[in-house]
Amino acid sequence: MANKAPVVLIIFNRPDLLKKTFEKVRQYQPKELFIIADGPRTDHPGEAEKCIETRNVVSNIDWECKVYQNYSADNMTSAKRVRTGLSWVFKKVDRAIILEDDCVANSDFFDYCSTLLELYKNEEKVWTITGDNFQSGRKRGSASYYFSKYFHGWGWATWARCWNIAIDENLSFWPSLKSSKDWEMMHPNKNERKYWGDIYEDMYNGKVDYWDYWFSASITNNYGLNATPNVNLVTNEGFGPNATNTLFAKKMPGLKNYSIGNLTHPEVIKKDKKADSYVFNYHYGGKSQFFFRKLLRFFMVEKFVKNIYSVYFKH
Repeated sequence: MANKAPVVLIIFNRPDLLKKTFEKVRQYQPKELFIIADGPRTDHPGEAEKCIETRNVVSNIDWECKVYQNYSADNMTSAKRVRTGLSWVFKKVDRAIILEDDCVANSDFFDYCSTLLELYKNEEKVWTITGDNFQSGRKRGSASYYFSKYFHGWGWATWARCWNIAIDENLSFWPSLKSSKDWEMMHPNKNERKYWGDIYEDMYNGKVDYWDYWFSASITNNYGLNATPNVNLVTNEGFGPNATNTLFAKKMPGLKNYSIGNLTHPEVIKKDKKADSYVFNYHYGGKSQFFFRKLLRFFMVEKFVKNIYSVYFKH
């Protein structure tokens, strides 16, 4: 087993969820623990007390561990808090495992991340190690994990060498990327290009701000790959009215997590196109988007034909 990598906990206002996540970190017992906390929103009564209660969950570290705290008194928003917090972390360490307060990891997740952080520390093509799998039981390749162009942030790990490249908050590279041949090569499917193009365009224009899509854009711009397990290793339990980024999702349990067993490694570092296509179609909704666009085109054509018929043939 590789040396235990530092762990980062990103917390806010959900003490009950954090207790589950923190228990898994306690079992792992990292030697270094970074805790990043956002402050309460002024227009949310009672949130200040919830933030204090949440911070109290991680106030008693009962194993030998160096603890770093970066607590904000004011609310910075999720995107800014994560960006500034991780930039602080990667000034101190060269790698880290990252969990938000609602992401409950399987015990295997930590060794999986630590092993791959060491194995690929000098491999510039590999940008992240995710614990998330959205393949609905489909195994990709013969190893314990495969490589994807898609980044998933519900339990993940990365290096300072990657994070520090991705500090361009304004996505200043986007205008040149979207008009390049590389953009077409990265997303050969035109529906996929439109999906991500619309998101990155809104982010570039300041209409939305999501830290994970911002980081995804930087990974794409640098041709990065993401190690992805062949089983799901992290359960996101943060759906519902108290969530920040999954606010409008139904209140439902996240995907179950499983043991990954003894790690086996791919022979080559190469993205799995079939896996990526499946993720776009069934996780990001590409299949349904394509269906509704075809349906819309059908009705538009039908309406056009009826109009022509009424003008030229109907008496």
